Amino acid sequence: MNSSAWWVTLLTLFCVLQKKGVNGNFTTPCDSQIFCTGKFLHHVQMAKIFEDDKHFVDMSLRDSPNKIHKKFQSLLLTPPSGLVDREKLITFLNTSFNHPGTELEQWDPPDWNESPKFLSGIVDAEFRKWAQNLTSLWKSLGRKIKEEVKTQPDRYSLIYVPNPLIVPGGRFREFYYWDSYWVINGLILSEMTQTARGMIENFLYMVQRYGMIPNGGRIYYIRRSQPPFLTLMMESYMESQKNLTFLRESIPTLLKEYDFWMNNRSISVSLNGNNYTLNRYYVPVGEPRPESYSKDFELAENLTTTVEAKQLLYSDITAAAESGWDFSTRWFYGSTDTLLDTKTSSVVPVDLNAILCRVERTLVKFYTDLGEPEMVSRFSEALKQRLKAVQDVLWDPDLGVWLDYNTEHQKRNTNFYPSNLSPLWASCYEDTTIVDKLVSYLEKSEALTYKNGLPTSMKNSGQQWDFPNGWAPLQHMVIEGLEKTQSPKAQEMAFKLAQKWVTSNFRVFKEYNAMFEKYDVEGDGKPGGGGEYEVQLGFGWSNGVILQLLDLYRSRLTSSAIMTSLSFSTLLLIIIPIIMLTLWV
Repeated sequence: MNSSAWWVTLLTLFCVLQKKGVNGNFTTPCDSQIFCTGKFLHHVQMAKIFEDDKHFVDMSLRDSPNKIHKKFQSLLLTPPSGLVDREKLITFLNTSFNHPGTELEQWDPPDWNESPKFLSGIVDAEFRKWAQNLTSLWKSLGRKIKEEVKTQPDRYSLIYVPNPLIVPGGRFREFYYWDSYWVINGLILSEMTQTARGMIENFLYMVQRYGMIPNGGRIYYIRRSQPPFLTLMMESYMESQKNLTFLRESIPTLLKEYDFWMNNRSISVSLNGNNYTLNRYYVPVGEPRPESYSKDFELAENLTTTVEAKQLLYSDITAAAESGWDFSTRWFYGSTDTLLDTKTSSVVPVDLNAILCRVERTLVKFYTDLGEPEMVSRFSEALKQRLKAVQDVLWDPDLGVWLDYNTEHQKRNTNFYPSNLSPLWASCYEDTTIVDKLVSYLEKSEALTYKNGLPTSMKNSGQQWDFPNGWAPLQHMVIEGLEKTQSPKAQEMAFKLAQKWVTSNFRVFKEYNAMFEKYDVEGDGKPGGGGEYEVQLGFGWSNGVILQLLDLYRSRLTSSAIMTSLSFSTLLLIIIPIIMLTLWV
């Protein structure tokens, strides 16, 4: 072997190790030596030049990656320090990169409708006007990817997709997977079916390109997904458009995504002498998340154990991001009750399996509509097995609800989360008598006592997917699940929860003239907090859920509930001046 061939072999081996991890079990977030892994990323993010690590990995290159790397190498100080002068690094970034967001253009959806029909059904005038304002937000959240992202993809972390899209808002400049389910539902309700279809086609494109749908529209997300809603997006679209041609074209891609989850995110659970196949969140990435690099790196530095232990922590942190619940005590198993105890891959989550249960049921219907009996048989059997596994493994007969199951400790997590009720939303049960048990569970949980909606958990950890935050998708899943039962008590509970959530969102909108990604379920109404970044406004799924609830309870929801829900002290501030003015007159 000549020296040149030897060098190529060594370099190839190095790249393989970089990709798979030193122990062969872990990979990198993506292959980019600028946006995902390597010394360049480490130096920039650990310099903490930007308040938010996502800022750097959303910047685009002004030159080729090779030339950028060569310029960076010249900044490295002489060994043994190998450090970079901070001021020189800042100058380098300013001259070699563009600001985040410059690769996107504002886009006005051509199918935006000023007065979609559902508005006329909303009886409360204040809510009807608000709903019209919310439909206008689709225009402010519309984005189109510039052509250069397609022609020079190596200069961008943004993933090119063929159609314009609706983004969540704030720091979330690109599409996000599970957010888009509620966005698409809101678009369909707003009669923007062309925009909704375009977004679905973008997700189909992602599956065709990557074999799955990334967490969001950036290359640093391509090793992790989010809750698998693509088939349910198609379900919403088909209910509106009944387009069998589009379904027939798309069904192989829906199947491909389902197979990704079954081949890469399934786990076998042995319980009471039986074996069950269920699903979990699992991402074999053994490095920090690029968009939160410094936080992850510093967290892992608190571990004094092996390299493998740090890789496992990175993997579980990334898996929590895949769940959409980043972060929550729901994933904590350990003595510190902090992110160091994150064990996401050991958890069989109720909601993930409920979603896949609904996906399987939907695929039975789709293949029936398309006249493919063999596939109907396959997914009927898959649904049958899922129903049994969810009931046998996740149902807790003592509490009367489904619970996450920890495979390492071989026990259920008895804490309250709205996701515990997600099989109700997914119709992932057969015994209808359990509805009364679920209503009783909610009543005993104290989750109904908060006036602004359901808390995400009962633990105030400082993480954003914990108390006191409430999140739109969780409210909607619980409300829709209760509403579609045949129980009058469950349906009334659903309406009261909807009134709370709509009222709290409206109150905050009146104060800030904005919608937010999360809300505080306590107090007189304010945006949520906690987590890795400031609360973001926009906001895609919050808008979509409110529009759906206003439509669902169009004749019952009332803005007058805001007055009755005000605190006593606030009422005094309103009433006393009125009384004094009356006496003076």
